[in-house]
Amino acid sequence: MALMITDECINCDVCEPECPNGAISPGEEIYVIDPGLCTECVGHYDEPQCQQVCPVDCIPLDPSRKESRDALMEKYQLITAA
Repeated sequence: MALMITDECINCDVCEPECPNGAISPGEEIYVIDPGLCTECVGHYDEPQCQQVCPVDCIPLDPSRKESRDALMEKYQLITAA
């Protein structure tokens, strides 16, 4: 699954630089995650780094974007091959 940022986001700016795929960017009101680039840090780290640094715990799994670990690894390989 890709991750998502909920409206509890306080725009603290700590998640964006932690994303190894550049999937996090400022949105109109809060940060947003591009599901096409989010691999939940599969291929880079054991756990999603944005979730680790978020002080308000507002980055859950996006239930509308279910992906297996294998699918996330394939996405990682496509992203890093470019």
